[in-house]
Amino acid sequence: MSGKIFEGQVALVTGSSRGIGAATALALAAAGAHVVLTGRDTKALEAVEEAIFQAGGSATIAPVDLVEPDGIARLATAVSQRWGKLDILVINAAILPELTSVADIDQKAFNKALTTNVLATQALIANFDPLLRKSDNARVIGMTSTVAAKPRAYWGAYAATKAAFEVLLDCYAQETANISKVRVAIVNPGATRTAMRARAYPGEAPESVKPPEVVAQRVVELLGERFSTGYRETVNQPR
Repeated sequence: MSGKIFEGQVALVTGSSRGIGAATALALAAAGAHVVLTGRDTKALEAVEEAIFQAGGSATIAPVDLVEPDGIARLATAVSQRWGKLDILVINAAILPELTSVADIDQKAFNKALTTNVLATQALIANFDPLLRKSDNARVIGMTSTVAAKPRAYWGAYAATKAAFEVLLDCYAQETANISKVRVAIVNPGATRTAMRARAYPGEAPESVKPPEVVAQRVVELLGERFSTGYRETVNQPR
């Protein structure tokens, strides 16, 4: 896919300071979208923004901690005042708690993961739904994990948050299906070369799994397709 097919569209990518989020932001900008970059690391966001500028794209950084009260509401207000709509929302930011047995889950860490992976997802939907409905072609992409549908020993804390994440998006897809132009898709990136995966699989050779750019390219391709709301896809390792 080539060309500026998202010219005039506004895209918001959460967790866009690195990994899949950064790669997706770069790919969206290359396809013509103005990308709002969000995350906690301002310097990392600025680096992504600069890379987009250098490639001839446009972006705006909006540092926000998704666990911070009212942070998402302030972000939505800023987007509303500047653009009056949102065409693409990629919910990518997530926290991976320490891998441990369910009996040994640290409550404080679990609570932070629940806040980032679940509560913030609902807050994003609540605050950006009015702006998505003002778009002629609104799309929401939620990035999930294999363990949401296939629980694995010692992954209970993370898997539980991603399962709840998927349920929220599935319900939102059904609720908006017949009364708006909003379309929702859930994408499982599969094994991808990210800092989160390196933490979970410290002995794995990074080059043995696909780079984030492969996932980003597929997400951008999907956003350009007329997928049905509630669509799901796993991005496979390229051969």
